[in-house]
Amino acid sequence: MKHFDLSLYLVTDRSLSLGKPLEYIVEEAVKGGVSMVQLREKNCSSREFYRQAATIKACLKPYHIPLIINDRLDIALACDAEGLHIGQTDLPYKVARKILGKNKIIGLSVENIQDALDANKLDVDYIGISPVFSTPTKTDTAMELGLAGIREISLLSKHPSVGIGGININNAREIIQAGADGIAVVSAIMSAEDPRLAASRLSDIVNQTKLKTKSEK
Repeated sequence: MKHFDLSLYLVTDRSLSLGKPLEYIVEEAVKGGVSMVQLREKNCSSREFYRQAATIKACLKPYHIPLIINDRLDIALACDAEGLHIGQTDLPYKVARKILGKNKIIGLSVENIQDALDANKLDVDYIGISPVFSTPTKTDTAMELGLAGIREISLLSKHPSVGIGGININNAREIIQAGADGIAVVSAIMSAEDPRLAASRLSDIVNQTKLKTKSEK
């Protein structure tokens, strides 16, 4: 059985690391409360991506935090990552599942209501609702969905969901209140002076909001 927690999902971007080693940021973030890590590399060779993935996987192993590879099925297989995240224009989900097998985590980005409805026909493990707000860290995304989009998709989706896009300490609470199971952040941790403290603050917001929302039901 697959166990994972979407509460605080870190998506890496080395260009935002302010010179800090990626493995340092990842480990500090996990110590602060990050529950999943997605390795996203758009501008490096396959060999470099593999080496980075193997390093991060070894870093996460003692903490039992799953490593999710963005887009690249070959890298996910090569480093035996716990999962893969794909977008609407990436390898079809059914192909990815056939190759990865039933025990790996597969997440799928949804950018609108129709994507979410289509995802309901698939046995993906979670959906990434993207983008909640516009963000400079990813420019090839659809129009921002806003909190109303999170609310609508969370209500109709049969899958657990994580919101991504422009999320930070100032709006994290609203994402959970709108119905997402977790938040995915990039610069809010990658560019933080203290990644552990940044993760801890975000984790506290998510967990406290979840508890309050649960108690009000």
